[in-house]
Parts: sequence; structure tokens; C-alpha cells
Amino acid sequence: MKFNKIQVITAMQETGMVAVFYNSDIEIAKNVLKACYEGGVRAFEFTNRGDFAHEVFGELVKFSGKECPEMILGVGSIVDAPTAALYIQLGANFIVGPLFNPEIAKVANRRLIPYTPGCGSVSEVGFAQEAGCDLCKVFPGDVLGASFVKGLKAPMPWSNLMVTGGVKPEEANLKAWFDAGVTCVGMASNLFPAELIKAKDWAGISKLCSDTLAIIKKVKK
Repeated sequence: MKFNKIQVITAMQETGMVAVFYNSDIEIAKNVLKACYEGGVRAFEFTNRGDFAHEVFGELVKFSGKECPEMILGVGSIVDAPTAALYIQLGANFIVGPLFNPEIAKVANRRLIPYTPGCGSVSEVGFAQEAGCDLCKVFPGDVLGASFVKGLKAPMPWSNLMVTGGVKPEEANLKAWFDAGVTCVGMASNLFPAELIKAKDWAGISKLCSDTLAIIKKVKK
């Protein structure tokens, strides 16, 4: 673990974005990570989606340490504590999941690693906060919408929320989320168009990242 809990959450808050990516090909993953880094991204979530994903992640952590020293690397799509422990052992600086599992919170808290669980209701956010989750993920964002964030923040203004799902690198979309009160957004496929990956247009991905971060800086309150 290279970055502490405060550094991780601060980076997410200051840049306003977590890049979310998965590819089974380590060379593609390395190039995408580097492209994001050059585009200004400082929090990168590699999702646990395919066979041997943890092996790709382990290689990515070593590569990042040399090539992207300021990049905070975490893991996503984590639904159980043993998998969280495996990734922490490989160097994950934060854990993200599509759901809230209190057992993951225990593992993460013991090592002072941020755990951002997916929450789809106000009660789930409340239970996650009680378990020590400083940042909760509103998921799926495209289903819940910005009004959910705004509604939740009214009685619980201390809540730090990251939204994933339905986030686009467009001003109107990002403004709606930040106006509602999110701390940051998680962006996946919209930040990594398939045609850019296929063409190995890493400069194109860097530009998309820097353009998106510039929009976020503009619309953030």
C-alpha cells in the first residue's frame, strides 16, 4: 500500500474522477493506465472482471510504481472479503464494489484502506457509513439519477458520494451530478471508447481524460 486513506480520498475529491477500466491484456492495461496518467487522472480503478484479473492487476501495480508514481491504483467489482484481501495483498490502495458487504469493510478498515461500496438506497448508505465507509458509491447511477443524490444529501449533508453508471464526459451530464452534490464520479466505457482501444490511440485517451477533468473543474462547486 503506497498511499494512505486520506491521500486516496483527497485525490478523488480534488480531481473529481476515478477512471474505471478492465482488460485481460496486460499491455493494453499498461498503455491505458499511462494514457490516463498523462491526461491528469490520479485515481484508477481496475475492475475484477475476468479470469486471472488479479494477475493482471499485480503486474499493473509494479508498472505503475515505475511509470506513474503519483497514480493511486485500486480495484473494483469486489463483492466478498477474501477477494478484497487478495487485492490488498497485491497493492490495491482502495476497494470498490457494486454492493455493500460489511465483511469487506472489516478487512479494509483493518488495513486503513478506503472501501467504497455500491449503495442503491439511503439506508444502505447509512449502514455503510456506520461500518466506516467514508465514500459511498451511488450505483447504478443511470437508474438512480442525480435527484437521488440531491434527495439523500438534504438530510445527510455529510455524505461523500461517488456515482458510477450513466456518467458521460459531457458538460450537461457532469454538471447535473456535481450540482446534485457528488464528491466524484467513476467513469468507465465512456472514457475508453472501444474504437480508441482497438486503434491503440493512447494519445486520444489522454486527451479524453484531460478534457473530462477540465469540464469537472469547471462544473464543480
